[in-house]
Amino acid sequence: MKANIHSIETMGLFDGPGIRTVIFFQGCSLRCKYCHNPDTWTTKQNVLHSIESLMALVMPYKNYYEASGGGVTLSGGEPLLQSDFITEFAKALKKEGIHVALDTSGIGMNNKNYETLLNFVDLVLLDIKHYSKKGFHDMTGRDNSNLYSFIKDLNNSDAKVWVRNVIVETINDSEEYIEKFKKFTDQIKNIDKIELLPFHKMCNSKYDALDYSFPLSNYNETSQEKIEFLEEKLKNII
Repeated sequence: MKANIHSIETMGLFDGPGIRTVIFFQGCSLRCKYCHNPDTWTTKQNVLHSIESLMALVMPYKNYYEASGGGVTLSGGEPLLQSDFITEFAKALKKEGIHVALDTSGIGMNNKNYETLLNFVDLVLLDIKHYSKKGFHDMTGRDNSNLYSFIKDLNNSDAKVWVRNVIVETINDSEEYIEKFKKFTDQIKNIDKIELLPFHKMCNSKYDALDYSFPLSNYNETSQEKIEFLEEKLKNII
């Protein structure tokens, strides 16, 4: 069994707790307007790795994981598109006592059950694109029905959850949006925290290199002041 891997980041600090190895799986069916990794979209073969080869890359950092409370993060692209592989990989990591985080939109394959996978996942970084069906489609170009199936499987697991939402000015930066977004997240169990992330345009060069048009090129980056304002509103919603 092998997986299509886009890239691997060692000593990562932003994709889960502690020091982490972040493995970016190739392929994603969403076309998020703010995506900063358009080079991960295609499912064409990039670099193939076996579980054994990935474990060989991960194990030298085990002491760093243990000392910092870190581990391995499965990211993308969308790792759920290679769910059979990541299930076996997560199982191998857990046998070594390594913390496993899954960075996902919750949009994988149709009619796929993820309960077995989530048995071997400690933390899910769940990227909510939009709380509504229409808003989700406008932001990603795809239906969000698979997300509800993933949330059901997630709620049947013991995995902790960090909910993430990218904030784009004039699209989802209103108090009304935050209130409805919070109501949407109430259906998700075991949430440790909710992160509002600022939209940025550091990905422009990637779009240029791929000869893609960046849908939000004319939008302003989200200010830290706006994020802090919305975070305060989020805290005050009962």
